[in-house]
Amino acid sequence: MALAEAPGHYGGAGPLPRRAALPSLGSVPPPALILLGIVSVQVGAGLAKHMFDRMSPGAVVLLRLGTSALVLAFLCRKALRTELRGRTRRDLAVVAGFGLTLALMNFSIYQSFQRIPLGVAVTVEFLGPLVVAIAGSRRPRDLVWALLAFAGVAMLARGGSMDLVGIGFALLAGAGWAGYILLSAATGQRFSGTSGLAIASIVGTAAVLPVGVGTGGGALLDPELLLFGLGVGLLSSVIPYSLELEALRRMPARLFSILMSLEPAVAALIGLVLLGEVLSGRQWAAIGCVIVACVGATLGQKEPPAAAEA
Repeated sequence: MALAEAPGHYGGAGPLPRRAALPSLGSVPPPALILLGIVSVQVGAGLAKHMFDRMSPGAVVLLRLGTSALVLAFLCRKALRTELRGRTRRDLAVVAGFGLTLALMNFSIYQSFQRIPLGVAVTVEFLGPLVVAIAGSRRPRDLVWALLAFAGVAMLARGGSMDLVGIGFALLAGAGWAGYILLSAATGQRFSGTSGLAIASIVGTAAVLPVGVGTGGGALLDPELLLFGLGVGLLSSVIPYSLELEALRRMPARLFSILMSLEPAVAALIGLVLLGEVLSGRQWAAIGCVIVACVGATLGQKEPPAAAEA
């Protein structure tokens, strides 16, 4: 399994619907779409972190997932009327599990953002899809990439001022991302188009609702904060989701994987520009180790048939 099967950072692209490319994006080169999507996700993360002084991470996650759920439910409103009819318990369990991993992934990474720099959190979280990719491979050299990635994360964790709780939440987010990858594939086999992702987003929103309301309190009634929360949802989920869908229709899955491997570095740069998070040389070296490991694990993977629609 390649890293290309793990798009949609923090709940973006899931199973791809088979339809024509969006005319408004058709003239943009696919690599540019992926890079724009990565920047959008990390700017959304930076905006979310700015909100933590006035709103709890749990409340921000609620706004982010709620925005995504509303948009997806609106786009899939016709399909949702029939998708749940006659479903087996197994089908419902799979899509519910998909939604719960989506909630876990988002809640954990936002808790991590509150404690450690953006670039560090995203780098540690990337262990999730990397482990899934390597676990699906039988190439002995992939063990080297796994060791390199874990060495990079160990370098980050050993930093004297690094919050180990923040590292732990990032690891938990990575585990959620790994589950998201596996359950996204299972959901795509049972539900058409993006209807499964829409249902999962609704489940995920319901799962974080008690924590979000309980910790957000009156801040959830502040129009300004609600507007910022809407922005986080659009930047972190809706916009990159649309860009990734269009790019995946027109580029090899392997190239998509390599470009996605740049996300930790982009997160570190966004953290520097938006949040003033200056990383040490050791931390940049650790991020580089994880990026090299992700690219190495991707190179040499056999391109699956019809990768753009997989």
